[in-house]
Amino acid sequence: MASVVLSEAEKVYVVHGIQEDLRVDGRGCEDYRCIEVETDVVSNTSGSARVKLGHTDILVGVKAEMGTPKLEKPDEGYLEFFVDCSANATPEFEGRGGEELGTEIANTLYRIFSNDSSIDLKSLCINPRDHCWILYVDVLLLECGGNLFDAISVAVKAALFNTRIPKVRVLEIEEGSREIELSDDPYDCIRLNVENVPCIITLSKIGCRHVVDATLQEEACSLASLLISVTSKGLLTCMKKLGKGSLDPESIFEMMEQITNLDSYHRASACS
Repeated sequence: MASVVLSEAEKVYVVHGIQEDLRVDGRGCEDYRCIEVETDVVSNTSGSARVKLGHTDILVGVKAEMGTPKLEKPDEGYLEFFVDCSANATPEFEGRGGEELGTEIANTLYRIFSNDSSIDLKSLCINPRDHCWILYVDVLLLECGGNLFDAISVAVKAALFNTRIPKVRVLEIEEGSREIELSDDPYDCIRLNVENVPCIITLSKIGCRHVVDATLQEEACSLASLLISVTSKGLLTCMKKLGKGSLDPESIFEMMEQITNLDSYHRASACS
């Protein structure tokens, strides 16, 4: 994870301000920075999105390719995630630092989308056991300015919302075999329903307060954070602790209650 080095005096300044609900950039503890979402930004993809959250810049592309369903789920398609941490974002992403973070982010996305209600995977099935759509979701970290997971979740949801999958007809031909015919009309396509796709809200514990959308400087003052994926209806679907520190049960319940009452997660889910 990208980080900055702060002096003890700088940390005290940040922590004391947060205890008074006043952050360095003027926000309160429950305020997000402005989120910019742009879709259809990469021409050779089925769907794409770019999200800027402060100095964090994320690009996501989705490619739909035909493949074979998994043996355990013969009537469903599936998603594959790949995360590339560009060394231009921060020198810490060079070598294995970027690989380890990319793997951690990809595994988190797999956990979020393992929930059957997130995406209707059955709609991606073309012919049970034989053909389905596989959505390859490529995430590129262009710049890191804190709160990566939240920005990535918004970018992935926006890219899936933008995704267009060609309609397919399965034709019966001689001897019981089947032939697949793809529509060449760009408007004759399937659009994914992303209403139930959750967005990630990360709360960082700094002193005795919990803040959302932490900057790099604030992350340097936090020993532990709680990552929670939540739908636009307030349903919590996944939870994960980040950081080297620990969180007591009381803090975890406070964070969960804070998220369910938080207006900012509605804005984070607005791209649907």
